[in-house]
Amino acid sequence: MSIPKDFRAEQAQNLQDIEKQFAVKAVIHAQTYWSILERRAGTDLRLTRMDQEIYDHFFETFPDFDPKKPLSEDEMKGKAGKEKWRNFLMKYERRVGDYNFGTLLRTDAKVEYEKDTTIFVPRMQFYAIEIARNRSGLNDWIKKAYDKEGEAKETKAVKENTI
Repeated sequence: MSIPKDFRAEQAQNLQDIEKQFAVKAVIHAQTYWSILERRAGTDLRLTRMDQEIYDHFFETFPDFDPKKPLSEDEMKGKAGKEKWRNFLMKYERRVGDYNFGTLLRTDAKVEYEKDTTIFVPRMQFYAIEIARNRSGLNDWIKKAYDKEGEAKETKAVKENTI
């Protein structure tokens, strides 16, 4: 199927079924990432082959970014933030697949994915912020919590089998 020559993306209507499919893909991506963090400490995780380059470029572009602080969606998506992020993202247009595909991002590294703690961002924004969080050890709590939960289940099973 080819795109008509007079097609203008900015004038195209949004089709509800297509939007739902994008939302499903974003949720699956978030669930997959969370499952990985449950099994592997963020400090041991590599998200792309270019993590170091992305990390360096991110902090060159956003030198005041503090991965410990909650994100401000208004700041990120306001006029100045949007322009700065667009320039950052465009460097990866031909180098990272789905670099601008919509993805869910937690607004705070201390919380899980939930309705009030999640925003929709381009994939490269997710990579940049999550690489910074992982390198800072801010996602390591997820594996620790998962391991504790597993230990508690094992202890309960042992007690139930010995009584």
